[in-house]
Amino acid sequence: MSDKRYILNPAPFVVPTTDGKLIEEHVGHASTGTGQYSLAHMVAPPHWSEPHQTPEFDEITIVVRGRKRFEIDGETVELQAGQALLIKGGARVRYSNPFDAECEYWSVCVPAFNPATVNREE
Repeated sequence: MSDKRYILNPAPFVVPTTDGKLIEEHVGHASTGTGQYSLAHMVAPPHWSEPHQTPEFDEITIVVRGRKRFEIDGETVELQAGQALLIKGGARVRYSNPFDAECEYWSVCVPAFNPATVNREE
């Protein structure tokens, strides 16, 4: 085990997707073996969406370009570039980009994103 007090990640882990969304994990389980938090850069194509989920982790989203829609416990929230949103673990949420332009954003999850704790609905 290294006694360095830092982890340099020269390239993100690109998460394989089938829906056209780009997910680049810079810090987290897959990229650095970090479980306390994760940091990912994402680009959602126009008219993209994913199923509802009830994550066991908090998620902060910061939109860089475009707009992103969130359905959180039955309420709709839209973020624009420069805005941030914290969704607490246990909320039922659905992410989408129903707009005509790409949406670029960063996501921080605490603890780290984990497919086993995202609880996606089929």
